[in-house]
Amino acid sequence: MRPSPVGHFRLKANDGAARRGELTTARGTIQTPVFMPVGTQGCVKSLSPQDLEELGAEIILGNTYHLFLRPGDELIAGQGGLHRFSGWQRPILTDSGGYQVFSLAALRRVTGSGVEFRSHLNGSRHFFSPEKVVAIQKNLGSDIMMVLDECVPPGAGYEYTEKSTTLTTAWARACREAYPRGSGDQLLFGIVQGGFFPELRSRSAAEICELPFDGFAVGGLSVGEPKQEMQRILTHTAPLLPADKPRYLMGVGSPLDILDGIALGIDMFDCVLPTRNARNGTLFTSRGRMNIKKAQYADDPSPLDPDCSCYACRNFSRAYLRHLYVAREILSYRLNTIHNLTYYMKLITGARQAIEEGRFSAYRASLAAEQE
Repeated sequence: MRPSPVGHFRLKANDGAARRGELTTARGTIQTPVFMPVGTQGCVKSLSPQDLEELGAEIILGNTYHLFLRPGDELIAGQGGLHRFSGWQRPILTDSGGYQVFSLAALRRVTGSGVEFRSHLNGSRHFFSPEKVVAIQKNLGSDIMMVLDECVPPGAGYEYTEKSTTLTTAWARACREAYPRGSGDQLLFGIVQGGFFPELRSRSAAEICELPFDGFAVGGLSVGEPKQEMQRILTHTAPLLPADKPRYLMGVGSPLDILDGIALGIDMFDCVLPTRNARNGTLFTSRGRMNIKKAQYADDPSPLDPDCSCYACRNFSRAYLRHLYVAREILSYRLNTIHNLTYYMKLITGARQAIEEGRFSAYRASLAAEQE
């Protein structure tokens, strides 16, 4: 059987709007729905590439802004690209850095041609144009690149959001022109913005989706708005994305947010929640969230989650995991992260199977009860 070309997206099953598919990249085929652990600096904090492979991660996310500032995209290119530099040989998606620049409100200035900003590390001045962002990601050698966009805060008014939507479309076109479709093995995804105004989301989707991108993302959600607002906008926006391309919900989210996204037809997710929570002692289990720092676990000999087969649950007690956390041992971060990402991988593989078997609604309901 002839292998699928790079960029090919194939739907294998549907259950309502929920989709089961696969996306072919230069470094392998990604099964969807998929969750991408966040490796901002070229690594998922406290874990090695071998750890990630063993827990079933198919693709990780790196960040253009952070890798540009340190150690530098040209240095990484000189080392053979981000895959060789980091030792991770499976696919990598790189965010454009738009969200990071958005978060530096006091240190940035948006213009029609890009964003001028100061480094959060040392205050040095830099400028990201659409062309510059594509060039950085080409140096990194990621399998999926993201266009430069502007992410607006929840409180932004209609006039500002409309101008931002126009700007995001112009930047998307410039990114596509800087890296024409078919010019290499790296895929390029467009991003739909529009803030919290449905009509602007509709307009953004129409403008971005008419461009020949390899996939389409919903940006500007999970940026501090109430959960019901996020759900309202996602419910409106997801059906506007092309059915024959992968759909990516950026920066979301909790286990239930992911299942809600899948139910609306989203294929790809990333979020720092499982790894950040792990370092803060909050763990996802089949009995709900657990705060391992609580005194009640100080002499608890049972495994963290009896239904989990990860390395931490197979080998260590709650008492030991609490001890490591209280003592601020590095091993605490590692074991907690292995567990939380194992939970997420099990969640997503379970969703795939449920879609294939036509029982996704029941699966979603069972997980919702688990997390209450």
